[in-house]
Amino acid sequence: MPSADALPYRPCVGLVLIGPGAKVFAGQRIDNPGDAWQMPQGGVDPGEAPAEAALRELEEETGATQAMVEVLRESADWLPYDLPPELVGQLWGGRYRGQTQKWFALRFLGRDADIDIAGRKHPEFSAWAWMPPALLIERIVPFKRAIYAQVFEEFADLLE
Repeated sequence: MPSADALPYRPCVGLVLIGPGAKVFAGQRIDNPGDAWQMPQGGVDPGEAPAEAALRELEEETGATQAMVEVLRESADWLPYDLPPELVGQLWGGRYRGQTQKWFALRFLGRDADIDIAGRKHPEFSAWAWMPPALLIERIVPFKRAIYAQVFEEFADLLE
């Protein structure tokens, strides 16, 4: 297997779904026995624009549709992160060293009852909550904390 440094990053989108009180959607990962919470995210399919991927992932992971959100902004840059060495060979068939993410800030216009994490084709979350960004940074897996801090700083004016 090539060294992690020789592997590419997986193109991905991330979503800052802003709800009541400038809190953000956080889901507890169904595949992690620890207290691992994160925002919706997922890979960009070949030929798919990042904005299209963001709206697809939103619905796939939360049940919220395009009609339930207002897209506010996308991150200025793609933001990469590396997986811890012990995960490189386990995720995505060992083909990637981590992900490079284009982030989207969206305002949620729906009701809490519109969120349906259990009824998804491939559920990713066992629970969800509206969470202050600072708390979510504490509850995300450690290797993603710097990215979350950077994303929240870039979208700070939208989270006031």
